[in-house]
Parts: sequence; structure tokens; C-alpha cells
Amino acid sequence: MNSSSPATTCTPTILCERAGINDTTRFLAEYSAYLLGCGATTMRLEMNVNRMARVWGYEADLFTLPRHIHLTLRDIASQETNTVTVSVPPVPINFAVNTRLSNLSWKVADGKVDFSDAVALYRRIIRVPKQNDILLMLAVAAANAAFCRLFGGDIAAMLIVAVSTFCGYFLKLTMLCHHIDVRLTVIACAAVSSILAAGDYLFAISGTPALAVGTSILYLVPGIPFINSFSDLFNRHYICAFSRFLDAVILTGCLSLGLCIGMALMKISMF
Repeated sequence: MNSSSPATTCTPTILCERAGINDTTRFLAEYSAYLLGCGATTMRLEMNVNRMARVWGYEADLFTLPRHIHLTLRDIASQETNTVTVSVPPVPINFAVNTRLSNLSWKVADGKVDFSDAVALYRRIIRVPKQNDILLMLAVAAANAAFCRLFGGDIAAMLIVAVSTFCGYFLKLTMLCHHIDVRLTVIACAAVSSILAAGDYLFAISGTPALAVGTSILYLVPGIPFINSFSDLFNRHYICAFSRFLDAVILTGCLSLGLCIGMALMKISMF
């Protein structure tokens, strides 16, 4: 459990407009849970929550679990305490939302918004408009094709990687939309992308077929969980660090399994 830093002097204007301890605890717990789901590190969670809690006259004690947030607030004046545990919502990683939620904490700290305004802004931020799936798939396909080029693939290999990535990502969005387990989704997408890219071996389209197959699945690599796990480890959040690292390792294993399935179906030797 991680204790907050010592309380600072709170702005009187904000304090007179603050909500009760129950509403404040619930809001800060939901805020931190959504922030964690969006891909924030536990260090950012602590800083943002403590920043807002101090302004409203509370001390926060935040305990971060892999799928839950356990928050205790203590009223500095009355010493009253309240504890809330909330589940981390299954939302996609979104750094735009992550940044906007962090900016919200600074607006509270600077006295620009009171509690009711903060809740309203939070609700507005998390109502993320539906993204354009076609543009997203095109962007991911272009990025993965660029990886192919970075590793030495030729133009034909880049086009093959772009097509296989586009189809694999379409399958990923479809399966996740139907709430299929993410591990099964990664296996299926890796298999489909590698099968499509393996067509380069069969028809000798490019001069770098191995690179086409190898880079066709890079869009599935769980880079953010790996990075966040090391960040949490350095900041002594060992439970979250281990959980995120294990999730990333499992997804990497699923990716590798899907690649092996695709290569086996296409009868391509891995060595």
C-alpha cells in the first residue's frame, strides 16, 4: 500500500465547494480505475489522485491491484475516513484520454474547476467518440509496413505486410467487438496475418519473404504492457508490475503460437 505525500494547504474557495467524502472517494476511485485501464502507470495514478485529494482537503491512500483500485480518503480536518474498491473497466489503451484525464487533475489543482465541474469534465472525457475503424486499420497497416522496410524488406514485401496487417487488424476489431477473449483473438489474428504473408513464399512475390512473414504480426506485440510493467517495477509497485509483465508475456506467447499455426498450415519451415 502506498501512502500519499504530506497534505498541503488547500485553497479555501475549492474547499467550500467540495463534495462529501463518500462522493469524493467514489469519484477518485473511478477516475483512477479508468486511467489505469487507458494505459497509465501506477505512478501517474498516485500523482493525479493525490493532487486532487489535497486540494479538496483529503489525504489519499491508493492501493493498485491488477484489476481493481482500492482507495481510502481521510478528511484532514475531521479525520473521517472512507474506503472504496472499484473494478478497472475493460477499455482500450488510449493515450489521448490518458493525457486529458491528467490535465483534469491539474485544472483541479490550479483551482480552475470545483468538484462538480471535475465530475462533469471526467464524464465528458470518457465518452470517447467511436473511432473510424477504416482509418485506424490503414494507419496500423502503414505502420507495420514501415517496420518491414526498417528491417530491410523491399517494396513488394511492404505491400504484403500492409495487406496482411489490415486483414488481421480487421479480425481483431471484430473479435473484440464480440467480446472474445483477447488471448484467442491474438492467436487467431497472428495466424491469419502470417498465412496471408506466407503467400510471398508460395508465389515468390518479393525478394524478402521471411521479413514479410516476420513483420506481419508486429502490430500484436504488447509493447505498452511491457513498458508499464518496468515503470511500475522501478517505482516499487511490484504487484502491478508482475501482473502487467505476465499479461504481456502471455500475449507474446499467444502471438508466437498463432505464427506457428500459420506457418504450419502453409507448410513453411521455421528453421
